[in-house]
Amino acid sequence: MIGVLASGEGTNLQALLDAGLPVACVASNRAAAPALERARRAGVAARSFPLEDFETREERDDAMGRWLEAQGVTLVVCAGYMHLLRKPFLDRFAGRIVNTHSAPLPEFPGAHPIEDVLAAGVRQTAATVHFVDEGVDTGEVIVAEPVPVHDGDTVDTLRARVQAVEHRLLPETVRGLIE
Repeated sequence: MIGVLASGEGTNLQALLDAGLPVACVASNRAAAPALERARRAGVAARSFPLEDFETREERDDAMGRWLEAQGVTLVVCAGYMHLLRKPFLDRFAGRIVNTHSAPLPEFPGAHPIEDVLAAGVRQTAATVHFVDEGVDTGEVIVAEPVPVHDGDTVDTLRARVQAVEHRLLPETVRGLIE
């Protein structure tokens, strides 16, 4: 069973749901994350774990990990989750956490890959799926599909093309990991 972590809209979550993958639950660090409502509309358990409800990130990640396990989760998919996961969580799901990233790794890690790609002036970016470790986008790359950068691209136009690839690539990759 898949547990999805999301902080925003949940478009990658929707791609997983549309692909018919066994999403057991969705957790977020933001109580108002639209992904939580998207999950509820799909009949998927959803819960927020705001950092301010816990003394430390480690405590929050431990509580979130226990909740995911109670939902039967065996694979965690970070789909736009914008917090680094701490050791208690990483240890609980060691080797079973994947993330999607909108640029090639290790060249463009971090929270603003589209902006970084455009600033670097490179001719292509990538939709990348990788394992999660303690670093910032430093886990082993599972798959990356190139996405061209066009003359005149803006953050929005390039992000839309990368997301279109992510919405196909992430479900394909996750399906391969659970079968």
